[in-house]
Amino acid sequence: MNYKRSIPFFNYPALFKAQEKEIMDALHDVMSRGAYILQRDLEQFEENIKELIGVKHVLGVADGTNALMLSLRAADVGHGDEVIMSSHTYIATAASAHFVGATPVLVECGADHMISPESVKRAITDNTRVIMPTQLNGRTCDMDTLQAIADKHGLVIIEDAAQALFSKFNGKCAGTFGLAGTFSFYPAKVLGCFGDGGAVVTNDGEIAESVALLRDHGRNEEGEVVTWGTNSRLDNIQAAILNMKLKTFKKDIEQRREIASMYDQALKGINDLILPPAPDADNKHYDVYQNYELESGHRDELKNFLTERGVGTIIQWGGKAVHQFKGLGFDNVLLPAVEKMTSRFLMLPMHTALTDEDVGYVCDCITAFYRK
Repeated sequence: MNYKRSIPFFNYPALFKAQEKEIMDALHDVMSRGAYILQRDLEQFEENIKELIGVKHVLGVADGTNALMLSLRAADVGHGDEVIMSSHTYIATAASAHFVGATPVLVECGADHMISPESVKRAITDNTRVIMPTQLNGRTCDMDTLQAIADKHGLVIIEDAAQALFSKFNGKCAGTFGLAGTFSFYPAKVLGCFGDGGAVVTNDGEIAESVALLRDHGRNEEGEVVTWGTNSRLDNIQAAILNMKLKTFKKDIEQRREIASMYDQALKGINDLILPPAPDADNKHYDVYQNYELESGHRDELKNFLTERGVGTIIQWGGKAVHQFKGLGFDNVLLPAVEKMTSRFLMLPMHTALTDEDVGYVCDCITAFYRK
């Protein structure tokens, strides 16, 4: 290779430029009305998500972490309860259990980087209340198996679907399987706002009513404070931006799937690499490719090689599973499958500002690394 490009891992300026007029129009509309908190933009956004994923109730909240915490509180999960989750997840998943007083119980992930059902089974105790699968990288877990485990043991499922909006398993969208599901609209998500944002989704009316109170200081529609709540509302400016982005959302997801197909076709012959499932790998999953996370036995060398050639990559969560952060107190937790994978994970650029030429260059660089 005798040329060099600059392919950032994520390209916020380019994504803004592509929709600059629509974004500025949306901002002007909200600000000209002075409509900032719990106004029609948020109501419309909640309706839009209901229609998109097929769920009865959607409540916009401050961020994905608050979405998890409010869901747990609404389900009356707290002190003495255990919440089972994969250790290959963002710290917010575990923190949500910790800050409602419950105990996060960390388990293995499987070959597809999703929570291992067998590991879940082994972790169940008399104190287990919740299974919290992370719908990771834009893929939905085998929810039939997890639901069967939950039903057998009388457990609740609350999905951390922060990375998986519109991802599907057997035709059903992530977030809609359990008692509640949660999403993040962090700027780099498949649907991202210009700050923090999140949502709780549920088909349970009581959970929806509880979250609606909890996100707004415990106030009901008449303004009466009926319970202890907090301040966790998705503001209208962010809701307006998200409404605007939803207009192209399905097209954007198809573009991500096309990028994933290009990576798969170009890289699947490299024996050292373990690639994520391709878009057409099976008829049970519809993946939205929030991330394209592969495994390499030469991860650090490959990352450095790509950096030298202008390709941005990320090692998700600094290359550590939750139990590997020493300050959290998981000293006796040993999860060899997760630990092996975290030493191999690498995420390639995946966003809608990528051109075919960009993706081709990334693949050429990786191929060159393995030829050297």
